[in-house]
Amino acid sequence: MIISNETVDIPVPGAPGHSSGPMRLHLFRPAVPGRYPGIVLYSEIYQVTDPIRRLAAMVAGQGYLVAVPEVYHEYEPAGTVLAYDPPGTNRGNELKFAKPVTAYDADAAATVGFLQGHEACTGRIGTLGVCLGGHLAYRAALNPAVSAAACFYATDIHSGSLGEGRSDDSLARIGELKAEALFVWGRQDPHVPFAGRQLIRERLEAAGARYEWHEVNGAHAFMRDEGPRYDPALYLAGLGWMLALFQRTLGGALSA
Repeated sequence: MIISNETVDIPVPGAPGHSSGPMRLHLFRPAVPGRYPGIVLYSEIYQVTDPIRRLAAMVAGQGYLVAVPEVYHEYEPAGTVLAYDPPGTNRGNELKFAKPVTAYDADAAATVGFLQGHEACTGRIGTLGVCLGGHLAYRAALNPAVSAAACFYATDIHSGSLGEGRSDDSLARIGELKAEALFVWGRQDPHVPFAGRQLIRERLEAAGARYEWHEVNGAHAFMRDEGPRYDPALYLAGLGWMLALFQRTLGGALSA
């Protein structure tokens, strides 16, 4: 399916006591007129890089309206992409811990609301993310308007260390998760060790969550289609699990 892409800046309230301003969304959707389920795709700490754009295009091409927010819009000019190098990594991690968790939540609510009101959306919403984005995809799915969440090697959930003060309540709120979730982890990922993965799964079980769980022999960022950690076979497997989840929970397109 041929796709189109564009950008739109939407207002977000931000966190109390912090300035916010508009947030840029990168939209990818089928070029064929119609209404499609909406997906909020959360990036790594580097924002909307080429690998993230390719992932968004891949998902959109399966019949989805995909919105990719610039997660650090309060701190960096619109369109900023951080490089996959030490300075880019340091800046991305700095901002990950500088931004209040309530600001991440405000961004999520604004993006979900935007998709639900978009003329090309059926109103059914899922979330998807990698690394930092995996955590944000899970957290956004605490919103009852979200029906599915695909979370790839989600950082900081087990440690409760996201955001300003390195303190979040994501794990404590797992009982609020009503969306069906997919969690995919790399067993060679030092950011989420075995004990951390085990803790998350135990909490999911205790909460009676509807979830699918995969642990693969991959490093952190194995879904990033450039660099030494990319695993094409695992990328295809991950896409298959993700698309099966979305097809099962979000339904399909509606004619224009």
